[in-house]
Amino acid sequence: TKLSYRRCGQVYIVYLGEHAGAKSKGTVLDDHHALLLSVKGSEVEARASLLYSYKHSLNGFAALLSDDQATKLSERTEVVSAFRSDGKWSPHTTRSWEFVGLEEGLSKGWLPSGAHAGENVIVGTLDSGIWPESRSFGDEGLGPVPARWKGVCQGGDSFNSSSCNRKVIGARYYLKAYEAQHGRLNTTNACRSPRDHDGHGTHTASTVAGRAVPGVAALGGFAAGTASGGAPLARLAIYKVCWPIPGPNPSIENTCFDADMLAAMDDAVGDGVDVMSVSIVSSGKHYQLPDDGIAVGALHAARRGLVVVCSAGNSGPAPATVSNLAPWVLTVGASSIDRSFNSPIRLGNGMVIMGQTVTPYQLPANRTYRMVYAAHAVVPGTLANVTNQCLPNSLSPQKVRAKSWCA
Repeated sequence: TKLSYRRCGQVYIVYLGEHAGAKSKGTVLDDHHALLLSVKGSEVEARASLLYSYKHSLNGFAALLSDDQATKLSERTEVVSAFRSDGKWSPHTTRSWEFVGLEEGLSKGWLPSGAHAGENVIVGTLDSGIWPESRSFGDEGLGPVPARWKGVCQGGDSFNSSSCNRKVIGARYYLKAYEAQHGRLNTTNACRSPRDHDGHGTHTASTVAGRAVPGVAALGGFAAGTASGGAPLARLAIYKVCWPIPGPNPSIENTCFDADMLAAMDDAVGDGVDVMSVSIVSSGKHYQLPDDGIAVGALHAARRGLVVVCSAGNSGPAPATVSNLAPWVLTVGASSIDRSFNSPIRLGNGMVIMGQTVTPYQLPANRTYRMVYAAHAVVPGTLANVTNQCLPNSLSPQKVRAKSWCA
């Protein structure tokens, strides 16, 4: 059966470079099947092993292959490279736009001179999906969807065609490579649809193109005011490519596979996206062309006129911690900001220590608490970027119960 074949081998991306001439999608698919048939035992097995056929921008496909089959394909003259699609990628405030020098318009949000708030620019985001009900994605006052848009609003769990509007004009999801590695998605942890399961995709989409929403604040009432994306009149196309890693804390860490991301980037080109936003970086070592899925997809998108913007990562400061370094990518680094959210701690001797926090809780003034250094209460095996934020299940309940802790 199809499923039995999909359990054999690993997901490889077979990269063939540019499309040669104006071939139909059917012809491209036939070419990819023919290559697979050259290393598979039968036509049925060749077709069943194919996960994605990339047809719009880059020429290539993702398939379940043994190491030997991948090596044989890589030796063919028409193949640029064949590389594993590991889950080696992971996803990485309202004043940010003012801080970097954008001017606030009376009706259109943040307006760099002459840019018209990104009006009718189509921004595609590769991430963990979107929560479409957020006020950041309302379509009040927007005109018709641009005629050049060719994408779809793909339905699924808790998401249907009505989840899209004139702001979120399209949405798709990709998980074939994820499921080939981890098995069928556990839908108690994430929706099998473009709906966001952890908020990262919603955060990045609203940062780049969220509408101006007045009267909002962060946890604890910090930073009250109007929240706006950098291009509030741009349209959004959502490509969900990141999914929870199965395990005891599936909501904490996401993983994104090259094969799924390349399928999304290829579709974004065919859909009519103008700008592609990718806040995803490699989880481990740096990968070189042509084994870097994001760089390969971005190259072919850029050759078709798209601007591809990628995050530099959350690591550092240390040597060799910047990611997404391909010269055809606009790589955006993390920055400092000109404010902090401070809250006092009053010690038993009356000393007051100011520290940074974002929390909705205030301890009763008539009680005292023992303090514990959060690093001394870490649950063994928890990732540093999780414990640094004191996320759920990262600190030992026995060590922090009835105490105040600092990171």
